[in-house]
Amino acid sequence: MPAEPCRAIVLAAGRGSRLGALTATRPKCLVELAGRSLLDWQTAALHAAGITRLGIVRGYRAHDIARPALQPFDNQRWQHGNMVASLLCARSWLRAAPCLVVYGDVVFHPQAARALRAADADVALTYDRAWRALWSARFARPEDDCESFRSEGGRLVEIGRRVTDLDAVQGQFMGLVRFTPAGWRAAEDVIALGDASTLQTTELLQRLVEHGVAVATLPVRGRWCEVDDARDLALYDHALRSPGWTHDWRQGWSDELDGGSS
Repeated sequence: MPAEPCRAIVLAAGRGSRLGALTATRPKCLVELAGRSLLDWQTAALHAAGITRLGIVRGYRAHDIARPALQPFDNQRWQHGNMVASLLCARSWLRAAPCLVVYGDVVFHPQAARALRAADADVALTYDRAWRALWSARFARPEDDCESFRSEGGRLVEIGRRVTDLDAVQGQFMGLVRFTPAGWRAAEDVIALGDASTLQTTELLQRLVEHGVAVATLPVRGRWCEVDDARDLALYDHALRSPGWTHDWRQGWSDELDGGSS
């Protein structure tokens, strides 16, 4: 029997309160960047990567995300949990087939999704080796926001801890991680040892490493970004006017969208 094709799940339950008025009447994934909603960029990139069966975990203003092409999973307690709590709402998919998990506030080039889809590992993630340019543009003090990331031999060693030495940080997690059913079983075993409502994805990944689970690390250089607040939106809109911006996720594929974007 042929293996089940890779699916994708977008985690979009939170409001995104740091965006203020921009999410007063819509969920964060529907905020627009470069003429399209974050969700439209995500679904287009996943389709371009050959992943066509898509789901979404909804929460805040869930009724606003009603798309026939997206299998909905609702997190009724979205105000009281983190990313892992949202992941658990889609456990039926994660147990059934390989799933690429996507944060609802990131945009990315399809190549990142292609690499994850093809990864020969039960748990795999992408990380940005060119992260420092992006963080330096976003933050006056990048060390206030960046987290540890260390990989050896293509396997994760450390992630998610606060750092003081930026030179020791090999990259930054991009909000993209893939689980096979076996990888997700290992994740559920780890989740069962603590309180899922307070667990972040990077904490889950670190705990998997500490429990001996191999987490593959796939490096990329730029061509993605995350949206935390309105300053990010303004920064990216400005940067996209400059040809050759290292984190322009649209390069070489946005013409596949209706009407194009670049």
